[in-house]
Amino acid sequence: MKAASSSLRAAFSHCVLQVRSYDYHHYLCLLELPANMRKAAFALRAFNVETARAMDVASDPKIGLMRLLWWEEAIDKIYANKLIEHPTAQALSSVISESKISKAWLKRVVNARINDANRDVIDLPESIEELEKYAEDTASTLLYMTLQAGGIKSTAVDHAASHVGKASGLLLLLKSLPYHASRNRHFSYIPAKVAAKHGLLVKEGGRSEIRLDSREGLCDAVFEMASVANAHLVKARELANSVPVEARKALLPAVPAQVLLDSLSKVQFDVFDSRLARGVLGKPPLWFQLKLKWYSWR
Repeated sequence: MKAASSSLRAAFSHCVLQVRSYDYHHYLCLLELPANMRKAAFALRAFNVETARAMDVASDPKIGLMRLLWWEEAIDKIYANKLIEHPTAQALSSVISESKISKAWLKRVVNARINDANRDVIDLPESIEELEKYAEDTASTLLYMTLQAGGIKSTAVDHAASHVGKASGLLLLLKSLPYHASRNRHFSYIPAKVAAKHGLLVKEGGRSEIRLDSREGLCDAVFEMASVANAHLVKARELANSVPVEARKALLPAVPAQVLLDSLSKVQFDVFDSRLARGVLGKPPLWFQLKLKWYSWR
């Protein structure tokens, strides 16, 4: 019993370290959560880190896809009460047994990652709506599960979480564009319709590709997508007064989303501007933490 307890503590410590190392702005958000949500939230965010980074840490895309398929199978094993020798999976199993988190939501996250991984690098999403769905299936769904772990049931908070997740997901895709370009992903997260509208889309050999001949065109495309994210944040704020008090801290990811939006605006939506990589989402760490504390207190 003692060994099992020690192993579980180590598993949760691993989750906290993973989130702190690879998702720092959300790590700071989770620290503000009440105790009945915090433990589950760290396990869920660690799961998100594992699945979000699966393709990036793999030397071969096939290996990355195998990692994601492993997680799809691991979810089934967790719900079948089978032991898995993986710290994040162990923490997740503990949280699921305590909080009865929906299996369908966990599957939704990993299946969205698998579908994204199966896309060819030259396959472009057709519209912003496709990226909104991806953000809903990943970022919004994480918020739904965190709220479920806290025993919170509210239509208003679900609607607000949907908008916060979509905004957060879209903005993080924008911030990651230079990284994906460095890995020859050909800006696969700029929709074809948006790219064509701003003169970035070219067709060669029967396939479409995004070119960066016009930095102004790229900034205009980023602005258009960021405007959609901003609209989601506005809608979330409109719902704020109808969200139960005990649920509001779960929606703190709206703060880093707004900070990133403001940082993009400051650099005229040039995702290659080096200022975006400084501090936390382009802002000094202390400034970011004080802002987060202020909204948490409010």
